[in-house]
Amino acid sequence: MNIGIIGYGSMGKMLAQKFAASGYSEIQKVLVANRSKEKLNTIPNELCICNSNVELAEKSDIIFVCVRPVDIKSVIIEIKDSVKKDALLVSLNGSVTFEMLEKLFKHKIAKVIPSVTAEINRSQTLVTYNTFVTEEDKANLEKILSCMGNVVVLPENEIGMGSELVSCMPGFIASMFDVVCKSAKKHTTLPDEQIIKMVLNTVSATADLMIQKGLSFEEVVARVATKGGITEEGSKIIYGQFPSTADEMFQKTLEKRKTTAQKAAEVFNSGV
Repeated sequence: MNIGIIGYGSMGKMLAQKFAASGYSEIQKVLVANRSKEKLNTIPNELCICNSNVELAEKSDIIFVCVRPVDIKSVIIEIKDSVKKDALLVSLNGSVTFEMLEKLFKHKIAKVIPSVTAEINRSQTLVTYNTFVTEEDKANLEKILSCMGNVVVLPENEIGMGSELVSCMPGFIASMFDVVCKSAKKHTTLPDEQIIKMVLNTVSATADLMIQKGLSFEEVVARVATKGGITEEGSKIIYGQFPSTADEMFQKTLEKRKTTAQKAAEVFNSGV
C-alpha cells in the first residue's frame, strides 16, 4: 500500500519519517505533498514527493491530512474526487467531527491523535473511526500507527478527554514538574541541571515501576509515605491542594476544546 501525507509540517514530517522507517513490508511508498514546496527541498530519499494534493490522493491507499483546522475543508474539497474508492482518509484534528467531514465527503474516515512521545516510539496514539471504515481498514491503520507506540481506540465523543490525557499531558506534566523543580531550587544549592535530572529520572522510573508491577497511585504512596514520615507530610499537601488545580485545568482546557470545535463547525458549515 501507499501512504500519503498532506502537509509536511512538524507532525506530517514526523509521521512520514516514522512510517518510512517502520520496515513494514506492506508499505510500498510514503508520499508527501506540501503547499510550500521549499519545505520539501531537503526531504529524505526514502520519501516520494508529489506535485499536488490531487496527485497524492490518486496514488495513496491511506491519506493523512496534516494541515491546520482552517485548511482541512479546502483540502478535502480539493482531493475528494481523486481519492480512491477504497482509500482511507485520516484527519489529525480532533475538533473536526465526522459529521462535518461527511457533509463534504461521505467516505471511510478515521481521526488520529498522536503524542509528542512518538518521537521515541512511546506514543499513546488515539484513533477513532466513522461507520464506513471496515475491520480490515482498522487493522491496517493500527498496525501502521503501532510503529510509534501503543494505539488506543476510542469512540469519537471521548477523543476530547483522551487528547487531554495523552496528547496534551506531556505539556501538563512538564509544567507541573517545572514548578516542582523551581520550588526545590529555593531550598538547595544543587545546580538546576542536577535537580531536573534527578526529578525526571525518578518520574520515569516511578511510571515504569507502576506499569511493570501493576501498582496503583495509592499503592505507591503507601509504600513510600510511612506513617508520621516526611513523604506523608508532602502527600497530604498535594492531595489537599492539588485537586482544585487539576479540576480547573481540565475545565479550562475542555472549554477551549469546545470553543475550537464550534469555530471549526462554523468554517465547515459556511457554504456547505
